[in-house]
Amino acid sequence: IRLVKPTCIINAAAFTSVDDAEKERELAMRINAGAVEVMARRAKQLNALLVHYSTDYIFDGAGEYCRDEDAPPAPINAYGKSKLMGEKHILGSGCRHLIFRTSWVHSVTGQNFIKTIVRLGKQKTKLSVVSDQVGAPTSASLIADVTHKCVKISLTDHKMGGTYNLTALGETNWLEYARLIVSVANKLGVPMKLTPEAITGISSVELKAAASRPLNSRLCTARLERDFGIKLPSWNNDVTDTVTSLLSS
Repeated sequence: IRLVKPTCIINAAAFTSVDDAEKERELAMRINAGAVEVMARRAKQLNALLVHYSTDYIFDGAGEYCRDEDAPPAPINAYGKSKLMGEKHILGSGCRHLIFRTSWVHSVTGQNFIKTIVRLGKQKTKLSVVSDQVGAPTSASLIADVTHKCVKISLTDHKMGGTYNLTALGETNWLEYARLIVSVANKLGVPMKLTPEAITGISSVELKAAASRPLNSRLCTARLERDFGIKLPSWNNDVTDTVTSLLSS
């Protein structure tokens, strides 16, 4: 950053394995907070715009309401704590910034829930999926498109910026999310042993994951839509597009 002297820094790097972060807290903190602190400091020196991606996991997930950007954070796992610290470093630096809080990211590349369900759907006739966590699956392509628009505006108008929730619209749980994936795969004629009806729900307690997850990951996106004139898609259309792209390729 010091040598290139960019006008915009987009930080898409993160320690994202929520369960592994419980065992590797120091590494997660170095990547999700320490590195971000360095970028923010450099961005301030260069008067550059820093774009950073955060998470719904900075909240505790209590209640059933939709959290806006001003809701008080209270992470319940190491991953969430490291991401919150990254946000604090950016705010503390005073640099121009766009912080996008997103949730349940999926894509045709990398490891994510859609690819896991498609793989298991070809192997299993029954599957259990968590049903008591609520949120909005959001595609990497949507995040990229929104980032592109917001960066163009923010580089022209230095008054634009801040922290924004960025997710697809609506809400679901992991069980219904999995059923939609299998349903789309079936409609596309992909050979699957699993049917949507054969996927049953379990609680987060029954899952016995290493890290606790927020039960309520609802994020309000009204500020993003208002400030940047963005129309976000519904989560089910966004998921359908990713599944279709993945299986068509």
